[in-house]
Amino acid sequence: MSATRLAQTICAGVGLALTVNASGQSPGRTQLMAGPPPEVRPMSPRAIAYLAGKQALVGSHATSEAPAPRDAQGRPMLSLRSMNRGDSLTIGANAEGSFASVDLDRAAHFLRAMGGDEHPIDPRTLALVYRIQTHFVVSEIRVVSGYRPPKPGSHSNHGRGRAMDLIVPGTADEEVARFVREMGFVGVGVYPRSQFVHVDIRPRSYFWVDDSGPHKHSRERGILGGLAASSDAEAQARHQPLIEPFVVGTDVDAALRESGIAAPPPEEEEEDEGY
Repeated sequence: MSATRLAQTICAGVGLALTVNASGQSPGRTQLMAGPPPEVRPMSPRAIAYLAGKQALVGSHATSEAPAPRDAQGRPMLSLRSMNRGDSLTIGANAEGSFASVDLDRAAHFLRAMGGDEHPIDPRTLALVYRIQTHFVVSEIRVVSGYRPPKPGSHSNHGRGRAMDLIVPGTADEEVARFVREMGFVGVGVYPRSQFVHVDIRPRSYFWVDDSGPHKHSRERGILGGLAASSDAEAQARHQPLIEPFVVGTDVDAALRESGIAAPPPEEEEEDEGY
């Protein structure tokens, strides 16, 4: 599908109200209402051009002339730069595209909230972003947002270490979104006004456009539901591991049993030696 045709399809979908459940997944039965709801404004020509991949690659989207970092074995390294703090992080990946535990800790600190709160980063989130960087052969991924403390009732993957808002230098956001949508078990949101791409991992793919501006009330509209379903089906066909639903629990032994992993034996108490 051409970029222009895809943009027309997306814009047509934005003109329909798509109901989603609280987890951010498309419900089993989708309810569509004819015509845009009153609170949705028509998309601007700039937004339509953005969704067609005709985006001005200036400012944060400008091409970087720096070479992509590589480790001693010549493998590309994951390089992240914060758009808000200006700091950066470069970590090495193994041949499978995964990361050492010490580097996962470093990434969790780098992706901390603006208030300083930290949360463990799901390794598969970093693997997803690493795959984006290596696909587009860029020197860095520019991070708009990583971890954000969840608000009461929130189901955002930003509060679970499973999401990033990002910019790929020298690359239109719609081109990035188009690549990630094919992966399976992902969430992909494009933001024509703020101009970044949200990517996350989830049990069932869901794609959307949000034409709200920074710090404005969300106007999220689901798009390309058929592509989301087919991408997941293709991922399953190639035996890509499923993403389990995120749950919060306190019974570690029960969680291990649920995963088919035997719980470790209880630790023996050390004798009091008088220290």
